[in-house]
Amino acid sequence: MQGSIADDGVPQRLVDSAIARWGRLDVLVNNAGTTRSIPHGDLDAASLDVWREIFEVNVFGTWEMTRVAVPHLREQQGSVVMITSLAGVRPTGSSVPYASSKAALNHLTALLANALGPDVRVNAIAPGLVVTPWTADWDDLHRAVGAMAPMKRSATPADIVDLALVLATNTYVTGEVILVDGGLALR
Repeated sequence: MQGSIADDGVPQRLVDSAIARWGRLDVLVNNAGTTRSIPHGDLDAASLDVWREIFEVNVFGTWEMTRVAVPHLREQQGSVVMITSLAGVRPTGSSVPYASSKAALNHLTALLANALGPDVRVNAIAPGLVVTPWTADWDDLHRAVGAMAPMKRSATPADIVDLALVLATNTYVTGEVILVDGGLALR
């Protein structure tokens, strides 16, 4: 099923579709997101409309996906894995509204972990730069990460997936925001 989690009713339809297909819900990975590339100093370009657009998907849509999934996750002692960003931890990222939305998700992770335990675990993965079709032509930025990060490269989707699987299945970790940035935040 396809749809924007920012649209009314779509999160419920997504969860209902999963339940209809598999009969249960064990894990929710909140990976939907959007951004706009705006220099941080360009306050006029980061209009309220841009803030609303980014928060509708990144925060409010993620909230609604989680809210409608929790009853099913409780039945399975399930897990929520938020995909946030290094930009939610450090003052970086494609824009101020984007970084703020990811910081909100990091805090939401802790709040939900506290509220939903012990029935549902909630953790977040905060990647740095990841090699994806979206970033394929960001050669200068990939080179810069390779030069600065101790691991000497940008992340791959597999790097994120590996940790998501651990967080989805570990029965004792909750409330954590884990950086997957090759050590870039150390520099």
